[in-house]
Amino acid sequence: MQLPIVVSEVGSSTLQDQIFEQIRAMILDGQLKAEDPLPATRDLSAQAGVSRNTAVLAYERLIAEGYLYTRPHVGTFVASEIPEDALSVLRNGHEPGAIEHRLPRTPCPSIRLQHPRDAHQLVSPHGSRLTADFWVGRPDPASFPTKAWSKHIWRRLQSAGTGLTEYGNPAGLLELRQAIADHLGPARGIIADPDQIIIVGGCQDGFNLISRLLIEQGTPAIVENPCYQGAAYVLQCHGATLHPVPVDREGLDVSQLPGMRRAVVYITPSHQYPMGVTLSLPRRITLLSWATENDAYIIEDDYDSDFRFVGSPLTALKGLDRRDRVLYLGTFSKCMGPGLRLGYIVVPPPLSDVAKRLKALMSNGQAWLEQAAMADFMSSGGYQRHLRRVRQLYLEKRDALIAALDENFGPGTVSGADGGMHLVCRIPDGLPNVDEIERRALSKGIGVCSFSSGAALYFGDDDGQRRHLVLGYAALTPKQIKKSISQLAGLLSPNSHAPKMVASSAASEAEA
Repeated sequence: MQLPIVVSEVGSSTLQDQIFEQIRAMILDGQLKAEDPLPATRDLSAQAGVSRNTAVLAYERLIAEGYLYTRPHVGTFVASEIPEDALSVLRNGHEPGAIEHRLPRTPCPSIRLQHPRDAHQLVSPHGSRLTADFWVGRPDPASFPTKAWSKHIWRRLQSAGTGLTEYGNPAGLLELRQAIADHLGPARGIIADPDQIIIVGGCQDGFNLISRLLIEQGTPAIVENPCYQGAAYVLQCHGATLHPVPVDREGLDVSQLPGMRRAVVYITPSHQYPMGVTLSLPRRITLLSWATENDAYIIEDDYDSDFRFVGSPLTALKGLDRRDRVLYLGTFSKCMGPGLRLGYIVVPPPLSDVAKRLKALMSNGQAWLEQAAMADFMSSGGYQRHLRRVRQLYLEKRDALIAALDENFGPGTVSGADGGMHLVCRIPDGLPNVDEIERRALSKGIGVCSFSSGAALYFGDDDGQRRHLVLGYAALTPKQIKKSISQLAGLLSPNSHAPKMVASSAASEAEA
């Protein structure tokens, strides 16, 4: 064991005093804990560049004052009980004359972060585990392609060479970037060179990189209302001023885009979060024209576009972009699993070099093994087979949820039914608000989400967000879905005479 001790012959303190004070400070600060072993005096003297006698004398003083003790023929260890005078220093917070450390001012005082729920930890008020959790964005754990993934991991380990022992390209493994480019062409209509693609650790990492690239203090950031709070908060923390624009059944209402130049627009056009609507083609074209005219950039978050159940997906904004105004953000968190921490950004060519330099400063690249396995999984055709299988699996779960809602609350329109991994229901005035529904459901071991607990941000009157219930279904079985919705109906309408809960949405309203 080595200690971070630095001594200098310049100054009034002796070398012995310097060693004593630094080890004592490590003990008081908790860097060295009770029963931690210390290096032998021979090793310490060699490390610090002092005589062994100096190290011995420093240890003897620490032992004499009760900070250390020795075990004959074993070594020197931190004492289990700190001396009383040292305890008084800890109680007072600092030694006389010491510098007072203050917590830095938070850059985002208005932000309340919503952390994803842990299915293994969240419990009902009675202490029991949840029997069903409709948390949003959580893939089905049974859907992960364990056998194929293990094969690719093992193959790469066998031929790793220097892959695990050398730094890679901060932008990501070229094989994976090429595989992503090959996938995006037919899947999303995006023609991209691998040099435009940067591998990131999921969407949140991508938001931070894009914000460093585009945001300065006071930069206007146009966001959907409601929108995903994780993106909005990152933009705000980097200095952006948020300008919410409402969402209707065709997505972002582009007629209400403000007249401002050099703005950044954050949007989820394929499956708007949280409402689930799809941005119509005319509005996509209008938005791109507006961005070009106002020298603005668009952040296109295509977080779960792989799951489209009705018709063909519209070409991504990036696929329609001819003026390099769109930064496209994709992720493997929804189709594979967030534990992989793999996502990617397609950056316009004029921004790619500086974006890659920023990525190098942020993390110097993602883990090689996961990138290599994902590249093999995609190039082998296994990824496409996996998507087809999971898409069908989630369609069955979506149908089970809609059927359960119709059976227990009456038929109604559904928001977000055309794709994705969640639905949104509007609660009629005759039923409790979503906060009360959450509380009642949790008491019976069922987890449901309001906008705020489901990581959505709503700008406007409080009642607007308290009448929407977000139901993620991907991680539940059809049997769990049917039983839980039936239980929820019983909690809200014990006599089966309460008003029907209608899921208000966009696409289905348009069909009606």
